[in-house]
Amino acid sequence: MANKNKTKTPEQIQYDKIEKKHEIKRPLLQNCIRAFLIGGLICVIGQAVTYFYIYFFNFTEQTAGNPTVATMVFFAMLLTGFGVYDRLGQFAGAGSAVPVTGFGNAVISSAIEHQTEGYVLGVGGNIFKLAGSVIVFGVFSAFVIALIKTILIQWGGF
Repeated sequence: MANKNKTKTPEQIQYDKIEKKHEIKRPLLQNCIRAFLIGGLICVIGQAVTYFYIYFFNFTEQTAGNPTVATMVFFAMLLTGFGVYDRLGQFAGAGSAVPVTGFGNAVISSAIEHQTEGYVLGVGGNIFKLAGSVIVFGVFSAFVIALIKTILIQWGGF
């Protein structure tokens, strides 16, 4: 790793000045507002799906969560397949990646990208390339929390 405290040559200093002069400035506030609004809109749609399951299928608030997540992931996969979610992601940035729909997008994007390699080695072997770490850390975190809860209940008398 290079030492950042190393003194720069006059040419490097001049180059840094030219680089800063021509660097495209990112509209940080605008990007934050877009992410907030689109991410919030996705969450509002998710809440509407939850209410749909509660009122039309007699789920409770506690049991409506799982079908809501599955529905939102399905919507994201469908929109990704039609190319809509990618354009939404370019517009909204992290606002489209943070909700559970970002997981669906990551899974189906890998499947679409590797479909030319075949269904087994291409799609099957690469479908969780982007989302695999989310699954691994989610399962591991759930295990740790369950272990802590079990220890507290068994030995703590709670």
